[in-house]
Amino acid sequence: MILVTCPKETPQYLATEIRNLGFTVDVVHKAGVELTGTFDDCMKLNLWLRTAHRVLYKLGGWKCRTTDEMYARLSEVAWEDVIAADGYVSVISSVKTAVIDNDMYANMRCKDAIVDRIRSKKGIRPDSGSSADRTVVFLYWHDDELIVYLDTSGNVLSNRGYRLHPAKAPLRETLAASIIMATRWSPEFPFVNPMAGSGTLGIEAALMSRNIAPGSLRRNFGFMHCLQFDYKKWDLLLDEAHDVRKSRGAAQIICSDHDARALRLAKDNAKEAGVLENITWKTCEFDQTPVPDVDENPPNIFDDNTSLPVVIMNPEYGLRLGDTEDLKATYGEIGDFFKQRCAGYAGYVFTGNLELAKHVGLRSKRRIPFYTADIDSRLLEFLLYKGGRNTEKTEEQPVEQPAE
Repeated sequence: MILVTCPKETPQYLATEIRNLGFTVDVVHKAGVELTGTFDDCMKLNLWLRTAHRVLYKLGGWKCRTTDEMYARLSEVAWEDVIAADGYVSVISSVKTAVIDNDMYANMRCKDAIVDRIRSKKGIRPDSGSSADRTVVFLYWHDDELIVYLDTSGNVLSNRGYRLHPAKAPLRETLAASIIMATRWSPEFPFVNPMAGSGTLGIEAALMSRNIAPGSLRRNFGFMHCLQFDYKKWDLLLDEAHDVRKSRGAAQIICSDHDARALRLAKDNAKEAGVLENITWKTCEFDQTPVPDVDENPPNIFDDNTSLPVVIMNPEYGLRLGDTEDLKATYGEIGDFFKQRCAGYAGYVFTGNLELAKHVGLRSKRRIPFYTADIDSRLLEFLLYKGGRNTEKTEEQPVEQPAE
């Protein structure tokens, strides 16, 4: 069994990705997706998934009520076939059991079971520590359920490898990909991102447009340090990914920011991702962002299956950054920008401040839930068209309504 983890509120996007790769989804959890697969399948998932955090390969599961029983059950796993005797292993965990109240103790006992088993079989034992850049084991112990996984990702998959310069409160790459998947965008339409910051939304859109496997940007995964790893199979997967990538994406992608330094650093990130030339960059206030001309009254605009050009913004929330009173005016100006410049687009505002969201002043079609870190957030969708209801400002709208 394979468990692929993701942030809360995003498993639906992850499940779609997994199905598109040809796998069958067995179970969708609150923060992950289960499927049946092999160690080699884990390599493909690590290479292609955009919305996943970790790809965990199950090695065993038991009922467990004591730490001694945990040690005994973990000692049954043939670790000598997984981890080199002269290698390195780290243990991470999720522990919620009345048996112990210290995750570090559970990690230590798990590590002891691993290295003691290998030493008994090979005569030497691997080193261990907290680094996640080699073999990583994930221990799950909730109540009396004990499961041990091989973390085939190692470092979390949101670390694509292209972010040379983070901006203030940047979106994680995996969250940015989930947000884009939640919109009405497809690569034949423009994608406009004012307030681009570190450029993550634009870069992820460009990677999608060119069909670039996000894992191809990384040089290291946890599975590479396991004895089952086959370099030839991995090289074949990379070759296949290279063959299907497009030399230039179909999308017209525009990123702007009023901060010239931030945009310069975002361009460095895009260059590292290999998509610098696929994005048009503009230093300007957000309401001066170039917006390509499109049909101002798209047919079937209210059909959720209809793709549309997208303008998407991630303004400050006023929780950790910015001043809330000043931001009320900014959110109102976003509504004006949508109304005056973006007819024919689906407009989106991603925010973690539901009170500020009211000040956009336009009726939202959907309010899609997300979490950014521990902040309850929403992606607000506005359908913008000439002469329609969203070309006129409204009174503040209630934010708390279910997503469609």
